Amino acid sequence: MASSQQPARSRRPDPVLITEAEPSLADQHAARKRRYVLTMAVRALSLVLAAVFYQTLWLAVIFAVLGTVLPWVAVLMANDRPPKKKLDVHRYDAPRPDRILENPARPGAGRVIEH
Repeated sequence: MASSQQPARSRRPDPVLITEAEPSLADQHAARKRRYVLTMAVRALSLVLAAVFYQTLWLAVIFAVLGTVLPWVAVLMANDRPPKKKLDVHRYDAPRPDRILENPARPGAGRVIEH
């Protein structure tokens, strides 16, 4: 079949990742920025809730402590890279002999040869 006569293939909008490669540094940085913004938004919300619940002291203290600790947590998460994947090392494993090699002309015939 000539190349112009080949049937049209269905095309996917995004390529399929078939390697074990890590995401690019730009993708990792974007994910860390999103995590930081989300954590700081939760911090802002907790500070607002601490002000709203000022009459319920135990609830206000919980929200205030959360609003105080979250910036530190957000910075740690934003500066942390994802863990490296543990590589599965594929080593050649020689097959074991599954049959007995026989040679009637040699003494000791019928022994299994081990590697």
